[in-house]
Amino acid sequence: MNQTLNMTQGSPLRLLFRFALPLMFGNIFQQLYTVVDTAIVGQGVGMDALAALGGVDWLNWMMLGIIQGFTQGFCVRIAQKFGEGDQKGLQTFMGQSALLAAALAVVCLLVGQLSLPLFLKLLRAPGELAPIATLYTRIIMVGLPSVMFYNYCSSALRAVGDSKTPLVAMAAASITNIVLDLLAVFVLNWGVAGAAAATVFSQLLAGCICLLKILRTPLLRFSKEDLRPKQKAIRNLMGIGTPSAAKNLVIALGGMAVTSVVNGFGTAFIAGFTATNKLYGLLEIAALSYGYAITTYVGQNYGAGRFDRIKAGMKSATLLALATAVVIAALMFLLGRPITLLFISSEDPALVTQAANTAYRYLCVMAGCLPVLYMLYLYLSALQGLGDTVRPMNAGILELVLRICIALLVGYTGYANGIFGAEAAAWIGSAAYLLYHYKKRIRREY
Repeated sequence: MNQTLNMTQGSPLRLLFRFALPLMFGNIFQQLYTVVDTAIVGQGVGMDALAALGGVDWLNWMMLGIIQGFTQGFCVRIAQKFGEGDQKGLQTFMGQSALLAAALAVVCLLVGQLSLPLFLKLLRAPGELAPIATLYTRIIMVGLPSVMFYNYCSSALRAVGDSKTPLVAMAAASITNIVLDLLAVFVLNWGVAGAAAATVFSQLLAGCICLLKILRTPLLRFSKEDLRPKQKAIRNLMGIGTPSAAKNLVIALGGMAVTSVVNGFGTAFIAGFTATNKLYGLLEIAALSYGYAITTYVGQNYGAGRFDRIKAGMKSATLLALATAVVIAALMFLLGRPITLLFISSEDPALVTQAANTAYRYLCVMAGCLPVLYMLYLYLSALQGLGDTVRPMNAGILELVLRICIALLVGYTGYANGIFGAEAAAWIGSAAYLLYHYKKRIRREY
């Protein structure tokens, strides 16, 4: 069945919602297995294991972000060719993207493994947590080719309007991961190593499901000729993918600066901070989905030269995003405390209380700033769809500077709760910068 979606015709609001809804459900499944994974480790292995995973959260996110940055950049070119109606050009970019994805997966794997000791030192991982963090991260990094495989396949499908197959893939991966987590931690007693291995296998499964769909979609099938390196196409793809990956890299470096400060405030504070960071994925589910929808929508309409539809689509997306952000924020204020307690386990009730209080305070700060985060995603994705990945990269650098400034201030004053402001400041500064440059670009083009 043909599941491509031409977004250059029809109601922008209906198209965006139709495209984003399956992605939301897919992200719910993805976050479900992330949340369950963390809860299983926290309850089945203990607070030290939870804190250890939190201590390397941003390091793992950095590698994931680099991969997603490149594949999202590749997706933009494919979407633009789809909007132009250039099937041959689309298939050429599919093949060249596959070639680049394979090479980049190997580079990320090698760099990740070799640099891990240095990053653990920079993150100031407490001595008793370092062995757990090292074991978990090394296994996750072995699975980076699987992460690249899934993100390449799902990005290509999204570029031509298929958001349903990534949903099916993520649902299957989520269920598989939860079952394997329970088996590895509670039955086989493999601890964090089992949880990491389950995540890697599940990601591989999701990639295979997306690949099967690509093979059954004539539009996306490419020939051996398309896999032969073409310098112009490679430069084009790297030109748009590299700034996206760099943006995520600098955002992660800012996050690691924050983590370095957090790691100095003790296991209970780290565990509480980690619990809320794991819920961050739930907060951004719809933002991420709307962002993917906007990248595809803007990319296709840019290829078709329809700037009037781009402006109309952004107005519709803004209404959807703000309404969604308010609803999710309200739910977090009401239910945040019992949810964060799902991750925290200790024989010492005082430590549990301390970690839970930290988690809820941090969650309230993030929930209150959620509308800003959703606007950040919309304008970042719109600029990417227009082929501009330099401004999003600059926004990432701005986030880095703001996070580091807050981290240095907190480190100097010793006021632990002040670290919660790092995320809020980064969102506000980045969103303002992206909004300004989106408006400037639209005025120039239309």
